[in-house]
Amino acid sequence: MQTVLLLFGGESTEHEVSIASALNVDQALDKTKFTIIYSYIDRNGAWWHVDGITTDLTTDAKQLLPQFGRKSFILEGTEITVTPDVILPILHGRNGEDGTIQAVAQLVHIPVVGCDMTSSAAAMNKYLTKQIAIANNIRVAPFTVHYTTDSTPAYAKVSEKLGETLFIKPANAGSSVGVYKVTNQEELDKAIVGAHMFDDIVLIETAINARELEIAVLGNYPAIEASVVGEIKPQGEFYSYESKYDELSESSVVIPAEISPELSDELRRQAILVFHILGCSGMARVDFFVDKNTHDIYLNEVNTIPGFTDISMYPKTWEHAGVSYAELIERLLDLALAK
Repeated sequence: MQTVLLLFGGESTEHEVSIASALNVDQALDKTKFTIIYSYIDRNGAWWHVDGITTDLTTDAKQLLPQFGRKSFILEGTEITVTPDVILPILHGRNGEDGTIQAVAQLVHIPVVGCDMTSSAAAMNKYLTKQIAIANNIRVAPFTVHYTTDSTPAYAKVSEKLGETLFIKPANAGSSVGVYKVTNQEELDKAIVGAHMFDDIVLIETAINARELEIAVLGNYPAIEASVVGEIKPQGEFYSYESKYDELSESSVVIPAEISPELSDELRRQAILVFHILGCSGMARVDFFVDKNTHDIYLNEVNTIPGFTDISMYPKTWEHAGVSYAELIERLLDLALAK
């Protein structure tokens, strides 16, 4: 039996999403094939050795400490070592899918499910992702960048270049955390401050009247597969954190998306290309906007550890292709070990 170190929780604003995803992943793991070691990463970044998907720490809870180069971890204050065959991070956001966890795995010399340190960092940074896309002739929404040291931009000047309706978003964040839709100076001022609470770099983007289409990508180069295209139909003006995860949300997911075969083929082609040029492996969800009027395709973002909750697009699209949740997790583990 192979031993899997399942990481969940984390320091980011998506802490609860990680836990919800990890519960599903744990239930899907075949316990006759895999021995599971659980580590809850608290909001301060400490790795705790726990008995399952729980955030309740007992008084004798021990931290799990990496032994670099030794393919193992050690329980704090003991001589007990933990030697997983593979690390399965179900983490989102900063210090989860931004390359930091992947770097730890690399230094410990244990395979990790999903992308490596470099591709994780590149995909997490929306500004860097856009630059790489542009260099490879992949269209992105027109944008500009704002740093914390910059003065607040004038709405009239920005809107003259990017349009009257703008989206403000942190360069390094997920699940639409810190994202604002603005149409005037007052809203822009508040959005810049709010987005900078999550990152030093903030993107100011043209708001496109678009459909939100997503593709799940699976595999290691050169054997990369793209799922059918799924469509997000958000409640409200855009797919906010609340519309994604609130139990009362009326947002919906349509799989497969009601689009032409030609558009589907092109989106899937671009998803595989983006996955490849970013150096991704294992898994990623590649998100696009398609303009409702011109039908132009714009790359939105790449998620290297997509959600695995009950409503998440990544497992749902593969389920539509006949790959069960349990089979998907097992394939991801095999891909990590194959690397």
